[in-house]
Amino acid sequence: MAVEIERKFLVVDDSYKEQAFACDRIVQGYLCRQNGNSVRVRIRGEKGFLTIKGPSFDAGLSRYEWEKEIPVTEANELLSLCGSAKIDKCRYLVRCGKHTYEVDEFYGDNAGLVVAEIELGSKEEQFERPGFLGREVTGEARYYNSHLTRFPYKDW
Repeated sequence: MAVEIERKFLVVDDSYKEQAFACDRIVQGYLCRQNGNSVRVRIRGEKGFLTIKGPSFDAGLSRYEWEKEIPVTEANELLSLCGSAKIDKCRYLVRCGKHTYEVDEFYGDNAGLVVAEIELGSKEEQFERPGFLGREVTGEARYYNSHLTRFPYKDW
């Protein structure tokens, strides 16, 4: 079983944009959400993906994740099943030490929200913190993308 270990932080300024070595537009929706499990379809750049995630454990630090690339035409068809509740964001990739942060700048109903995630090899792994990191929100469900489709940032 593939387990994803990641930590999530709010972003306090836009210095990540100058530090980024890549940026992709992402549109995603959820085909199913139940008991902490989710099935997501995503278009990132010119590629499509189908992802299954299990419930979070370790106070939101870890969860099962399976992802498979699919043709972008099929991803578009699956996205149409998600209705209007989709996530639209740009993902910036920023190197810091031996890690890469994924910084997501949200649009639409989630405009104004910017979060950074870092994937780790273990719960105890140490990592460098760039200056744009703010408060840690790991395990806070309202910052999960699946939650943002139902309870967007504009309504907080």
